[in-house]
Amino acid sequence: MLGDIKAWLSTQLSMKDMSEASCIRGIKIYRDRSRRMLGLTQSSYIEKVLKRCKMERSKREHLLMRHGVKLSKKQSPKTDEKLKRKSNIPYVSAVGSIQYVVQCTMPDIAYALSVTSRYQACAGVAHWGAIKSILKNLKRTKDMFLIYGGDELILEGYSDANFQSNDDDAKSQSGFVSSLIVVWSLGRAPSRMLQLPKSNRPEIRVLTE
Repeated sequence: MLGDIKAWLSTQLSMKDMSEASCIRGIKIYRDRSRRMLGLTQSSYIEKVLKRCKMERSKREHLLMRHGVKLSKKQSPKTDEKLKRKSNIPYVSAVGSIQYVVQCTMPDIAYALSVTSRYQACAGVAHWGAIKSILKNLKRTKDMFLIYGGDELILEGYSDANFQSNDDDAKSQSGFVSSLIVVWSLGRAPSRMLQLPKSNRPEIRVLTE
């Protein structure tokens, strides 16, 4: 089938077969055909991100977000001195770079990025500290792989949510992940919630969606 597709594309486009890809847009590809496994890693890309954010010599962090840390717009810089300091922080660039890693090889950091990406227009010291925790964690895990194949295809799904965890708008946070088709999603609930008991309202909502 693959040969037929390449033959048809050759009739439509001027192209050259460069054999198996080993690296695509900063993603290194490793294959183990005996075990029918394929691994993806972005170690080199992550090293460049760490260097750009001046975090290449930082310590390694085991936690993406420290327990008890809550971010809000109230922590945004308000004085001229703090606003000037904010202009020297590559917050937006870091968020965009981490987003690429989430989409390609590390969906496990999606929640931490979802929280920190809300404050790109008003990032302060606390918000930047949260981004630095993610970068330190990436430094620890940069040589790990996202593995495809090898096991029997079994559909598994997980979902979780918390109730009114956002201090800025009192919205709930929900998410789900499916292991058969690599899909994950995070998002805040709209203002109007389903009329369900408060104890399990967010969890029921994410399951129905």
